[in-house]
Amino acid sequence: MSELLLLTSGIVLLLALCAFFSFAEIGMMAVNRYRLHHLAGEGHVGAKRVLELVRQPDKLLGVILIGNTLVGNLSASLATMLALNFFDAGSAPIVATVLLTIVMLIFGEVMPKTWAAVSPEQVSYPCARVLGPALKICMPLVVMVNGISNWLLKFCGLHKVQADATSLSPEELRTVVGEAGSLIPSRNRAMLLSIIDLNKATVRSIMVPRHEIDGIDLESDDESLRRQLTHSQHTRLPVYKGDVNNVVGLLHVRSAAAILGRPERLRAEIVNAASEPYFVPESTPLHTQLHYFQSQQRRIALVVDEYGEVIGLATLEDILEEIVGEFTTQSQSPTDGIQPFEDGYLIEGRVPLREINRLLGWSLPVDGPRTLNGLIVERLETFPAGPVSLMLGDYRIEVTDLEDNFIVRAYCAPRASIAGARSRPE
Repeated sequence: MSELLLLTSGIVLLLALCAFFSFAEIGMMAVNRYRLHHLAGEGHVGAKRVLELVRQPDKLLGVILIGNTLVGNLSASLATMLALNFFDAGSAPIVATVLLTIVMLIFGEVMPKTWAAVSPEQVSYPCARVLGPALKICMPLVVMVNGISNWLLKFCGLHKVQADATSLSPEELRTVVGEAGSLIPSRNRAMLLSIIDLNKATVRSIMVPRHEIDGIDLESDDESLRRQLTHSQHTRLPVYKGDVNNVVGLLHVRSAAAILGRPERLRAEIVNAASEPYFVPESTPLHTQLHYFQSQQRRIALVVDEYGEVIGLATLEDILEEIVGEFTTQSQSPTDGIQPFEDGYLIEGRVPLREINRLLGWSLPVDGPRTLNGLIVERLETFPAGPVSLMLGDYRIEVTDLEDNFIVRAYCAPRASIAGARSRPE
């Protein structure tokens, strides 16, 4: 009787150890590394202990699997010895194997691993208290086993075993932020995603086009110059002679009072007050340009193409609005050119494609032309002589208004919302 009790107690103990190693294996591997780094930085002892172990995954898994293997073999031996007390020598091993497999599968594998997968942090802290000392005790055996395993892994192409879970690509980081849910307020989440996406956009995609640049032409009459200095809605203006390619400098309107105080030298005072112009290539990524603005203490730049021609103007505010949305009052905001109409929108040709995508949640291509007008002309490969309809991916576009080789307005709607006949704007 005492032998049966001893064998049963041994199997129960080994079953508990098997469950522990299953807890440890899943819990230590599934625990959130970023939360561990955060808690460890705040002085959490348990997080530091777990972090130290997960930084050497080969050794951690080595001690867990060595323990689990020993427990499994001992359990099989004890279960067979126990079965021999009730069955003959021929059937005892079979009965022991079947019963032990069922018990181990439920109580030693499925239940503890499911628990650990659901609550890895709750499981990993207490497991680390045991695994730390166990790893030190079994270190010679672990090193020997891992040495043989790593030597064999070299033939499979894995030359270095290391934990690289703390490195995320921009796409992976975007997924993490996007799936944060209620942990991050929706507005903050949108800002974080915009920051991550800054490297996908260039200065060209956010610049003010050349024909929309508001600047001071030194060849204008005195009255026009005075009116610009006193009524400009911008704090900084490019100063040029006749053409924006002949830029003299960039003028801050706070100098207007001093300039207007000497009307007899109006143009000379404007040139003297203007700072040196700052030029940037059109292909500069936004995150790089943001750094340049900061390091050079600039807020406005003239955008040039590969031939050195000025094609637009970019400001620090334009880049910041890519992150936080519009926060300045502009004379003509892109959102003014988007009006709901039935199951689509009437959109002016001047509106940037990035603004359309951002405001409407669409996915129009932005790697080519920057405005709706440019996109339509590129796809048609000619300027339309009159109203025309075309499909751009999942969107239907109908040109409704034309003026001087420019598409003034077009009706746009997603393919999914197009159903049946409907009236069109005149």
